[in-house]
Amino acid sequence: MAPRIRLARTGAKGQPSYRIVVADSRFPRNGRFIEILGHYNPRTNPVTIEVDREKTQEWLDRGALPTESAESVLVRAGIINQTTEASGGVDAR
Repeated sequence: MAPRIRLARTGAKGQPSYRIVVADSRFPRNGRFIEILGHYNPRTNPVTIEVDREKTQEWLDRGALPTESAESVLVRAGIINQTTEASGGVDAR
């Protein structure tokens, strides 16, 4: 299966923060992963997004597909453009 870039939840109950990870699509959300690409904390003001751009671009070039939530975080971080190319070219009509 293809690797996916997705969010793995960390943090206490009611205080979520997330790791941006590359994982096999068959692994559970908080299960085994291949590599950590960064961190995302939606509870800070402003929102904290720390992502290793080189690693992320390398995985995108290898064919890793981001999930919808991970894609929105990467768009906010400025790593990928908000176009249909980031979604694999599929038009959502």
